[in-house]
Amino acid sequence: MRLAVFGGSFDPPHNGHLALCLYARELLRVDRLVISASNNPLKGTPQAADRDRVKMAELLAETINRTGVFAEVSSWEANRGHPVYTIDLMEYLEEIYSTSDLTLLIGEDNFLNFRQWKSWEELIRRYSIIVFGRKGDEGASLDTAGDEYLFDKRFGHIDLNLPLSSTELRNRIASGDDCSAEIPSSIWQYIVEESLYRDA
Repeated sequence: MRLAVFGGSFDPPHNGHLALCLYARELLRVDRLVISASNNPLKGTPQAADRDRVKMAELLAETINRTGVFAEVSSWEANRGHPVYTIDLMEYLEEIYSTSDLTLLIGEDNFLNFRQWKSWEELIRRYSIIVFGRKGDEGASLDTAGDEYLFDKRFGHIDLNLPLSSTELRNRIASGDDCSAEIPSSIWQYIVEESLYRDA
């Protein structure tokens, strides 16, 4: 089995995350996508509780699976209660799925700080890594904006012209904006029902 792994804070998940997952299904020859709600050591503490982020990740997977079962959610990172490194997640998934054929999906922001990751050289050596750019034609290309050696030698690249940001969406929600056009409907409904991000 070939697995694609997409980790993120998902605070909240948005249409950019959805597009990345759908592109992965169409363009990459993988059998299953594992979505993992993470506590990134390189980012601040997520605003939503772990249980809410896992639930929103599950709603994202349900949205993807409406056109065929492909995605599932791992709560392993969130359940550990402290930051977990990507290398630990990948090794855990290798063990439980009995496969070493894993492809790591990362966003442009993570590519730009990839050398700060724990065991980044080992990640490159052991796994396929696909970078999803989000600025499209209007932004600087990843090979010139980031680390040219890493980009040219080690990474695949898929460009998405969907410059959405969870941080910006949280700020807009806190201001009372309707962000239903940028967030999958089931996730937006959950955010509204649970009053997430309103007290920012």
